[in-house]
Amino acid sequence: MEERDFSFGMCEEQRTMKETIARLVKGVVTDNAHDMDEKKVIPSEFIQKVWELGATISPIPEEYGGYGMEYSPIMNTIILEELAAGDMALAIAATLPSSFLYPILEMGTDEQKKKYIPPYCDAAYKPCTVAINEPRFRFDAVSLETKAEKKGGSYVINGKKCFVPLAKDSGHMLVAADLDGTGQLFIVSKDNPGVKIGERESNLGLYALDTYPVAFENCEVPEADRLGGSNGCDYAKFLQKSRIALSAIGTGVSRASFEYARDYSKERVQFGEPIASRQSIAFMIAEMAYEVDGMRLLTWKAASALEAGKDAKRESYLAKIFAGDATMKITDYGVQILGGHGFIRDHPVERYYRNGRGIAILEGMATV
Repeated sequence: MEERDFSFGMCEEQRTMKETIARLVKGVVTDNAHDMDEKKVIPSEFIQKVWELGATISPIPEEYGGYGMEYSPIMNTIILEELAAGDMALAIAATLPSSFLYPILEMGTDEQKKKYIPPYCDAAYKPCTVAINEPRFRFDAVSLETKAEKKGGSYVINGKKCFVPLAKDSGHMLVAADLDGTGQLFIVSKDNPGVKIGERESNLGLYALDTYPVAFENCEVPEADRLGGSNGCDYAKFLQKSRIALSAIGTGVSRASFEYARDYSKERVQFGEPIASRQSIAFMIAEMAYEVDGMRLLTWKAASALEAGKDAKRESYLAKIFAGDATMKITDYGVQILGGHGFIRDHPVERYYRNGRGIAILEGMATV
């Protein structure tokens, strides 16, 4: 049998992007993440700095205001991991337009692309969002309770959503609704009289990211604003990309917790030696390390399937499930290793712990 070389390393372009994001995170995010969390706001200039890198609009054709570069799910996972290693709230907010723009670019009609993509490809960041999650026990993004009904030349949407990021500031949102037993996406203006945005939510984590409950009450949407037109869209593909993205974000949060706890354990001295020399601590550090690598590999495997034009239903689901469980475990270890200091807000591990809980339950808040 012919021997083949397999490499899990990055190409030069990927390494360059990773290093660029890492420098931005170190220079802007790391020293300010605590204040963002405490003040519950992300300074607009931080989001603008990420936006100016051009990663979000790079695969969008020049005719729509992008750079016309090659679309790469793998590259997007690398970007999301690096941003999330700095702060998960910023990672979601800064890349949120991609969750609105990419589905339109891939599955929208020509009219939808011309109408909705260019306004959000300006030099200045403009938020647009997605409404997927629903406020109910055992929520499943595949079985939506928000319903769309065809009436004449329009669709009427009724239902409730939660965890809708930047809803009050976004001009448009992609809304997931069940249409005759199948999930579909609809482009809805914030100014639609059937859209009712509630007060900002108070969540366990992601303090800096403002999310809102949104109710759709007889929300009438023109037939032309069903994503993909009369043929609709591939909602399953949308979920696959979202799950891979959230897996990448979980990897970033977990990596940050691991690295902080590892370094702390080497510096913290008890009974004359660093606590890293204690077997119980060393075992936790080692477990965190291989769990982070496992998350990344599953995420890259799923992204690679998409990049090769294959269906990634199984891979994306496994990556998301593993990332949800592993992120909770790793960030919990981070708090444990710091002991009492892990309970103090001056250390970031408690923020990683709170934010990481969102990986298991959130859907649609990022995409590759």
